[in-house]
Amino acid sequence: MSIKLRLTILNFLELFVFGAWLISLGGYLFGNLKFSGGQIGGIFSTLGLASLVMPAIVGIIADKYLNAQKLLGLLHIIGAGFLIYLAQTQDYDTFFWLMLGYLTMYMPTLGLANSVSYSLLVKNKYDVVKVFPSIRVWGTIGFIVAEVAVGTLGWANNNTQFYFAAAISLAMGIYSFTLPNIPLVTSENKSIAERMGLDAFALFKEYKMAVFFIFATLLGVVLQISNAWASAFMGSFKENFPNSFVVTNSNTFIALSQVSEVLFILTIPYFLKKFGIKTVMIMSMLAWFLRFGLFGIGSPEGVGVGYLVMSMIVYGAAFDFFNISGSLFIETETDSKFRSSAQGLFILLTNGVGAWFGAKISGAVVDHFTTNSVSDWYSIWMIFAIYALVLAILFALVFKYKHNPDKIGEVKH
Repeated sequence: MSIKLRLTILNFLELFVFGAWLISLGGYLFGNLKFSGGQIGGIFSTLGLASLVMPAIVGIIADKYLNAQKLLGLLHIIGAGFLIYLAQTQDYDTFFWLMLGYLTMYMPTLGLANSVSYSLLVKNKYDVVKVFPSIRVWGTIGFIVAEVAVGTLGWANNNTQFYFAAAISLAMGIYSFTLPNIPLVTSENKSIAERMGLDAFALFKEYKMAVFFIFATLLGVVLQISNAWASAFMGSFKENFPNSFVVTNSNTFIALSQVSEVLFILTIPYFLKKFGIKTVMIMSMLAWFLRFGLFGIGSPEGVGVGYLVMSMIVYGAAFDFFNISGSLFIETETDSKFRSSAQGLFILLTNGVGAWFGAKISGAVVDHFTTNSVSDWYSIWMIFAIYALVLAILFALVFKYKHNPDKIGEVKH
C-alpha cells in the first residue's frame, strides 16, 4: 500500500471520529438528556479548554519522548475508553468531566495527524504543498460520511453515536501503530510558551496585528455555535413537522455545511488575490451573519427550506475564509522569528479562548430565550447574527490594511 493511500486512510479516520458525535451532540443533550442551555454550553466549552494547553504539551512529547505515530495511536485508544463511558453517562457533572477528559486526548490529535502526514510525505520525497491537500480533504469527507451515517442509522439522538465513535477511535489507534516510524527531534528545543504562541504577544505592540488578534478571538466565539445548536434547532420542528426530511435526517441535512466547506476552499486563492485578506475576513463575518440569520427565518417547509439550504451553503465561506485567510495573513505579515508562534497564538485565541467564550455565552442566550422547555429559536439565531454583523462593521472601520496582490503570491492549499 502506498504511503499516500495510508495517509489518506489516516486522515479519513481522524475526522470520522469527530463527525460521529460533534454535530449530533447538541441535539442529544438537549432532546435526550434534557440538559439546559447553560449546561450544553458548558459541555461545548470543553472544546476550548482542551485546545488551550494540550496541543502544545502533546507536541513536546511527540518531539522528544514518544514517536508521533505511536502517541497518535495511544491518544485515540485512550479516547475510545472515554467515549464508552460517555455513552453510559446521563448526569451533567460526570458528562462534563468525561468530555473534557476525552477532548484532552482528541484535540491534540488534529495537529498530530497533520505532523505525521507531513513527516512521512517528506521522508518519501513528496512535495507536501502539492500532495497534502488532496490527502487532507479526505479528512473532511470522513467527517461528512460519519455525520451522515449517524443520522441515517438513527443514532443522532441516542448514545449509540458514542459507541460508534469509540469503535472507530480504537481502529484509528491501532492503525496508527502500523505506520512507519517518525524519528524523535534532537534539536529545536522549544518551550511550552513558544509552542502555544505566547511569545508572539510581542506582536500586540503593532496596531495592525493587535487589532487582527483581538478580532480573531471575537470571531472565534461563533466557531462552535452552530455545531452546538444546529441539531437541537432542527429537532425543535419535530412536533409540527414530524415527517420533514429536515427533522428525520437532520444530520444529513447539516452535512451540507461540510460539503460547502470543501467547495469554498477551492475559491480562496481567487478571492485573496482579487480582494485581499481584509475583504475576505469581512466576507467571513458577513457569511456568519447570513448563516445565523437564515437559520432564524428558516423552516422545514416552503421557502423556509430554501433559507436553511442557503445557511448550509454560506457556512463554507464563513468557516474557510476566516481560518485560512487568517493563517495566511500571519504567514505574510509577521517576522520569521515569530511566525510559528503567531500561528500557535492564532489557534489558541480562536479555538481556545474564543470557542470557550462562545460556548458559555451561547448557552446563556439559549436559556434566556427558553421557557418551559420551548426555545424561541428566531430570537436566539438573530442575537448571534447581530453579533457577527457588528463584528464585520467594526472590523471594517478599525482594521487598517492595504491589499498588495503580489504579497499573497501563489496561494495553494
